[in-house]
Amino acid sequence: MSGSFTPHAVLVTGGAGFIGSNFINHFMAGNPGCRVVNLDTLTYAGNLENLRSVENKSNYRFVKGDISDGGLVAALLHDEKIDAVVHFAAESHVDRSIMGPEVFVRTNVLGTQILLEESRKHLQSGCVDDFRYLQISTDEVYGSLGKTGYFTEETPLAANSPYSASKAGADLLARAYHETFGFPALTTRCSNNYGPYQFPEKLIPLMIHNILAGRELPVYGDGQNIRDWLHVMDHSMAVETVLKKGRPGRVYNIGGNNEWKNIDIVNLVCDLMDRKLEKAPGTSNSLITFVKDRPGHDRRYAIDAERIKRELNWEPSYTFERGIGETIDWYLDNREWTDQVTSGAYRDYYRNMYEARQ
Repeated sequence: MSGSFTPHAVLVTGGAGFIGSNFINHFMAGNPGCRVVNLDTLTYAGNLENLRSVENKSNYRFVKGDISDGGLVAALLHDEKIDAVVHFAAESHVDRSIMGPEVFVRTNVLGTQILLEESRKHLQSGCVDDFRYLQISTDEVYGSLGKTGYFTEETPLAANSPYSASKAGADLLARAYHETFGFPALTTRCSNNYGPYQFPEKLIPLMIHNILAGRELPVYGDGQNIRDWLHVMDHSMAVETVLKKGRPGRVYNIGGNNEWKNIDIVNLVCDLMDRKLEKAPGTSNSLITFVKDRPGHDRRYAIDAERIKRELNWEPSYTFERGIGETIDWYLDNREWTDQVTSGAYRDYYRNMYEARQ
């Protein structure tokens, strides 16, 4: 099972989240003949508002449910004749994992094992001729870098938070299913994503939202932590590329070649916001407040994405200047979306709509 693969029916888990919804919007635009089934339990970060552009398409189906429900997963795989799984579903916020690790292990580790097992049995049943399972992971499983060097696909896993440990466990399960059963699993590990529809607990949308509200801009520690930033649309294109062209059993790093210190990102967002809102330079920067660093805060991440470039001919298309400008414009043009997310109103609206259809 190698070479080019053309999916006909894709199960996307966690497709109502930030990255999952951007992927569905991108994938469906370029693959009109492929059916997409979106399985999402709609936690606080799941928002069907992100999928307005596809919700009425005949080749799209949303199912509210949990990846830990083996019976539901098995039924969807069989009934929809799924030949590809793209697994985004995960609890993903480091701070929340520190406050409550249990749900991260339950969803990210046990949920992944159930999804893998039901997918393996589905392929074994002969319901489909070919199949791919794509595990969407994170560079955080590698731990922390020093001032130099990059994470490669051979870098040992050294997770430092309950979140990253749970993702590392899921990655190892995907690897084990490939090695033990010959199951066609692939894994991608990406750097920090940014772009539209990101829940405003994450750094860039949090800064934008707080600036608009005139609130303090909290920055952990000394603000010198370094991250490699990747536009979510570049990530979506990379995921599609790996799904169609990747080699089962392979790990592919996805990075933006775009390292920034956290404090520099915050200052840049402040400068751009002041300019776009026609405020005096430095107005937003005055809101920056340094707060106590979080436990186990990795100092630096940086991705070596040479493998995916060399083997699959993918590289990022967004410059950071273009991406951050468009991202800020999106949040300024969609303040109602942010207001609904922060108030929780979107959950009530879609919960009522979904229940009315049952």
